[in-house]
Amino acid sequence: MPCTPRHPLLALALSGLLAVAAAGCTPIGVAVGAGAAGATAAQKEKGFAASVDDTRIRAELNGLFLRTDADLYQRLSFTVEEGRVLLTGRVAKPEARVDATKLTWSVRDVREVINEIQVDDESGLTDKGRDLTIATRLRTRLLVDDQVSFINYSIDVVNQTVYIMGVARSETELQRVLGTARDIPYVRNVVDFVRVVPPA
Repeated sequence: MPCTPRHPLLALALSGLLAVAAAGCTPIGVAVGAGAAGATAAQKEKGFAASVDDTRIRAELNGLFLRTDADLYQRLSFTVEEGRVLLTGRVAKPEARVDATKLTWSVRDVREVINEIQVDDESGLTDKGRDLTIATRLRTRLLVDDQVSFINYSIDVVNQTVYIMGVARSETELQRVLGTARDIPYVRNVVDFVRVVPPA
């Protein structure tokens, strides 16, 4: 007898992740990944059109930074939600933060740049590993929480500070997400850039 998932959204997210992992980086894998991303985007609170536009902005940012400054590109991460771009990572000089902001604003349809780049290039592998562990634990907890719409959130962790962007369906959901983040071991700070959708 076939098993019926209790949480269809969870099943969709997990199947998308498994499809991308199994396909790898081959042309077929890229096509599968794009399809899975499209299915996820269609369910986001902000709608399919906005999600696709965010995907384009992120792609342009990656291309622009790679062409302009490959070293800076490797040091930074870009999170895009509704045209708002969150920049995180570590750089050696303060001037690099300014350069990153200028490049980001040059991309069409960017509505806001949130620069959380840290001028600190002395952290070791232990710190980076801990950041990855925090991000993985938080994403996993939110993914299995049936009171949270996980696909509406983006998470980044730098130096044990958790950055959360996205769209919350209610203030209650947002506080649940923030509380979950604060409960993860080794988290020093939680920075919230989430927008709460007004009640219909």
